[in-house]
Amino acid sequence: MTRQDHVRKWTIYALALLPVWWLEVYVLNRFPVLGVVPMLLPVAAVTVAVLEGTVAGAGFGLGVGILCDAVYYGGWGGMTLGLCLLGWGAGAAAQYALRRNFGGSLLCAAAALAVIAAARVVSGLFTGLAHLPALLEVAVPELLWSLCFVCPLYPWFFWVRRRIHKFLRL
Repeated sequence: MTRQDHVRKWTIYALALLPVWWLEVYVLNRFPVLGVVPMLLPVAAVTVAVLEGTVAGAGFGLGVGILCDAVYYGGWGGMTLGLCLLGWGAGAAAQYALRRNFGGSLLCAAAALAVIAAARVVSGLFTGLAHLPALLEVAVPELLWSLCFVCPLYPWFFWVRRRIHKFLRL
């Protein structure tokens, strides 16, 4: 694959991320379920990592992490490094241990969302934001509600990947 093909491929993935970002920020943000809003961007990053592998997952995770730190309230830069590492881990898991299918994507997304929720709970406890039960009352529904969106996001990015391969003749 040439350098120009790589640029086209990741440009298409970035364009495919725009509707996901729009859905999260402008639609789902207005209709919280159980008082929480889902996090679609980390799910999207992990899904692409499962489909593309370790290095590509880390790179896409880095880009999505930068977007997450810009979009999510109270971002302190942790999502940039965190999604880079989670993308790398999901890509490695899919490359060496799991299959690159919906089940693998669901497991990797669940693990990534659990890590993000745990980091937020620990951060909330450390800063004195709230007590553990209150933090868990937000973290658990947010994790479960976000996990529901693997169902539409995996087929979306799988379709995009097929189109990229057809377009670039890979």
